[in-house]
Amino acid sequence: MIRFLITAVLSAVLSVAAWANDAPRTVEMKVDGLVCAFCAQGISKKLGKMEATSDVLVNLENGVVAIALKPGKDVNDQDLRDTLTEAGYSLKSIERTSETLEEIRARLRSKP
Repeated sequence: MIRFLITAVLSAVLSVAAWANDAPRTVEMKVDGLVCAFCAQGISKKLGKMEATSDVLVNLENGVVAIALKPGKDVNDQDLRDTLTEAGYSLKSIERTSETLEEIRARLRSKP
């Protein structure tokens, strides 16, 4: 009976850990200075080259840049700040979230 309980608890813990690791991870940033498609293209290219980045979203209308992180990877805030500053933009805020880029895109579209 005890062996069964230990096995059940261990299985549950591993399942939760696997689920947590599979949760989408994104970094959403508010950026000043985004004005045109060329800006979006340049930022996408720079952030897309980062080892931890799997995809990039740039929303000019709301001044939002978001990157999806590869599983098990991360990028520190200072690297993001440096990359955007060197490209000529001002980083206002950084927020890590479990939203996917698609969810962020939908949320931004629904803003008035």
